Amino acid sequence: MKAEDLTCFIPVGGVAKRLRPLTYDVSKPCIRFMNRVLIEFPILTLAEQGVRNFIFGEQGYTNYTDLFDQFGDGTGFSAKYGINPRIRIMHQPNMDDLGSADSYRINVEYYDVKGPVIVVQGDNIFGINLEDLMRWHEEKGALMTIALFRVKNVEEYGVADVDDSMRIKSFVEKPPPGKAPSNLINAGIYLLAPEVRKIVGSDEVKKILEERKRLDFGYDLIPYLVEKGFPVYGYEINVWYDVGNPKEYLKAMLEILRGSIDIRMPEKMLALDRNVWIEEYEKESNRIKDDVLRKYRDGRITIEGAALIGKHTSIGERTVIVDSCIDNYCIIGENVRIERSAIMDAVKIGDNACIVDSIIGRKSTVESSPSNPTYIGEYSVVGNAVRIREGCRLVGTKVNPYLTIPPGMRYVNKYIEDYKDVVQLAE
Repeated sequence: MKAEDLTCFIPVGGVAKRLRPLTYDVSKPCIRFMNRVLIEFPILTLAEQGVRNFIFGEQGYTNYTDLFDQFGDGTGFSAKYGINPRIRIMHQPNMDDLGSADSYRINVEYYDVKGPVIVVQGDNIFGINLEDLMRWHEEKGALMTIALFRVKNVEEYGVADVDDSMRIKSFVEKPPPGKAPSNLINAGIYLLAPEVRKIVGSDEVKKILEERKRLDFGYDLIPYLVEKGFPVYGYEINVWYDVGNPKEYLKAMLEILRGSIDIRMPEKMLALDRNVWIEEYEKESNRIKDDVLRKYRDGRITIEGAALIGKHTSIGERTVIVDSCIDNYCIIGENVRIERSAIMDAVKIGDNACIVDSIIGRKSTVESSPSNPTYIGEYSVVGNAVRIREGCRLVGTKVNPYLTIPPGMRYVNKYIEDYKDVVQLAE
């Protein structure tokens, strides 16, 4: 088995409630992460190791349109990263599925995939040696190999019960402290032998689908395969991030910025210091880029820790950036402090604003002034195209897209979903 023999299947379903409001109007794999679309990370990890065929198993209008409009057939992605021969992306036809394994069934039948399949998740970032995984899979004679990741706290995950050969006996869902059979969790990466296609089309599995109205890899197919005695094995990986909620999003961003995983940074990147980068573009961006460079080198702006600054982004005097990502086309005012935060593209932040441990969505505006500064912190998340008026203080607060928050408002641990909430909270 070689990497070019694999077809990568990426199931994309659901509405990703844990990452709202970022996913309110955007498919989760298409949210911005470290100045690019999140799903680019797993695709690039596999493409650089030889995988060329990808299928997106999209459920629902938003998931399909966002991914199709972003990636098409893969030509643009291949050109962006210099992948040659290029990758080819196929999309799920207009056929509703009842879970990730059902989506797999639909797509391998529709596209007549006869070879092995690797399944990954579009919202995970991971490091994996495909050659070693395939060798392990073949040596074990596995029908299915599941990537496992070691964690300290197992209470939020399904934990693998494995024997000495790493054959999986079962998964224990969210075991209490001291009751877990191991500290290895399901990382959502599966290497499937071609025979799995026949199994998901069998009468027994069709009966499970009909009775449960669902066929999910984790809840249904894997338990079925294990209970039936099929050879299902675990394979441990060392780097894995589930960007499933704002806290995990920021944790992954920070650790990756600091070098936890060897990822391809965007092309035309200037390293200002260790783990501090500024993106370049063409000549038209030199003036803005050179202005940021002069201020940085003259000590008129401060960048501490690790940081990624996008192209066409301007930064005002006396601004401090600490362990943060600032995306493309942003305007950052003077005397701003941004710490352990993600500022998505085309955001405008006023003078003297302070943003700590938070995420600001695309095309949003944070108004602020020396006399009336704005503070956003403690894992607050501001959706796309939001206007925060000056003097506001948001602590642990989420704001849905397209809303305007009036001047001087104070919110603690609120979810502001619509204008009715804005008015009620203001009262």
